[in-house]
Amino acid sequence: MISAMAGAFRPRVSVPLLVAAVALAGATAQAQDGVQTFPVGADAVALAAPALGATAASLLDHARATSPAFAAQRAETAAARERIESAGALPDPNVQVELMDFTNRMRGGNTTLVPGQVGETRYRVIQQLPGWGKRELQTRAAAAKADQAAAGLDAAWLDLAASIKSAWLRYYAADREAALARESLTLLGGLEEAALARYRQGLAPQQAVLRAQREITSQRLAQVAIEQRRRSAAAALNGLLARAPDAPLAAPIDPPALPSAVDLASLVAHARDRNPALTADERGIDAARLERERTWADRYPDFSVGLTNNRVRGEAQTWDVMFEVMIPLQQSTRRAREREAEHMLAAADARREATGARIAGEVGTAYSNFTSSQESRRLIRGTLLPQAQATRDATRAAFETGRADFDAVLEAERQLVDTRMSLLQADVESHMALIEIEKLVGEPL
Repeated sequence: MISAMAGAFRPRVSVPLLVAAVALAGATAQAQDGVQTFPVGADAVALAAPALGATAASLLDHARATSPAFAAQRAETAAARERIESAGALPDPNVQVELMDFTNRMRGGNTTLVPGQVGETRYRVIQQLPGWGKRELQTRAAAAKADQAAAGLDAAWLDLAASIKSAWLRYYAADREAALARESLTLLGGLEEAALARYRQGLAPQQAVLRAQREITSQRLAQVAIEQRRRSAAAALNGLLARAPDAPLAAPIDPPALPSAVDLASLVAHARDRNPALTADERGIDAARLERERTWADRYPDFSVGLTNNRVRGEAQTWDVMFEVMIPLQQSTRRAREREAEHMLAAADARREATGARIAGEVGTAYSNFTSSQESRRLIRGTLLPQAQATRDATRAAFETGRADFDAVLEAERQLVDTRMSLLQADVESHMALIEIEKLVGEPL
C-alpha cells in the first residue's frame, strides 16, 4: 500500500518549481528541516483547538461522532449485547382453553362455543423448561458473541481511523506541494526580472529571458495540476467523513513527530495481544466452543409443566398438574448437529491462527517500510540536502559573476528541489508506515 501511494504521490517537478523551492532554503528553519517548514497553516497552528482538517486528530473525533458506517457497526454491537438477556430467558408459557362436549349431547342443550356453557371447560397453562444447564450455555454463548461484536467494532474503528489518517496525509502532502508551487512561481518571477536586467546590461543573452518566461508558463500549468491533486485529496477525505466533496477543510499543519525507533519483536507481541481482529477471533472460538457444549446438551431431554383448571357445568371445579418430558429420539439429527459444531470450532480456531500469521506478516512489512523510509530521511537530510544547497549557492555565486550560465542555475535549483521533494516523500512514507503499524498493534506508538 505504501509503495503504491508513493508512486502516486511523487510529482513531476518543473524547473521553475525547483528554482523557487530551493530559494526557500535561505530561511533558518528550512535549513534545519527541508520538509516541514513551508509557510502554510500558520493560523491553524495558533488556534488552541485546530479547525477541522488541520490535524488528523480533529478528523477522527468528527468521524467517531458522525460516520454512518461506524454508527451502523456500533448499533450492531449494541444489538448483540442486548441478546444476552434474551438468550437465557425461559420461553413464553402457553395457555389452552379446551371445550369438552361443546354439542351438549351429554347434558342436553344446544351446541355452543362459549366457555362455561359446554359440558366441561378446561383452562390449562403450560411452561416449557429447557434441560439443566442449557439456559446458562445459551447466555454464555450470547455473551461471547457480544464480545466478538465489540472486538469487531474496535477493528472497524481502527480501519476507519487508518483510512482517514492516510487520506489526511495525502491531503497534507498535496497542500505542501501547492504551497511550494505558489512560492516557486513568485520567486521565478524575481529570477525573470534578474535575467531581464542582466540582458539589458549585456551580461546575459536573450535566450535566458525567454527561458525564464517559458518556465513561468510551465510552472503555471504545473500549479493547475497540483491544485487539482489537492482538491481531489480533500474530496476523498470528505468522503470518508460523510461530508460533501467540496466541504471546506482547514490547511493541514505538520503531523506529530515520528518515534525515534521501533522494535519488530515488541510490535509483533503487541499485535498478538491487542489487535482487535485477533480478539474477535478469540471470542469467536469461545462462542463456537459454547455452541458445541450446548449442542451436546441437546442429548438430554427438555421438560414442560402444566396446571389445568377443570370446570364441569353444574359441578365443583377441579385442578390437575401435568409434567411432560421431551424424548430425544432423533439421535442421528443431533449427531449431525454435534459434528457441525465440532467443525465450526475447528474453523474458528484455524481462522484465529490464520489471522495471527497474517497480522505478523503485515507488521513485518510495515516495519520494513518504516525503517527504510526513516533511513532515507536520515540520508537525505544529513547528506544530500546539504550537498544540494552548497551546489545551488556556488552556482548562484558563479552566475552573478558571469562564470555560470542560466541553465546551470536552473539545474542546481532542480537538484535541490528534487532533494526536498524526496525528503517530503520519505516523511510521508514514514508516517504511512506508522499508521499501518498502529492499526495492527491496536494502539498509538
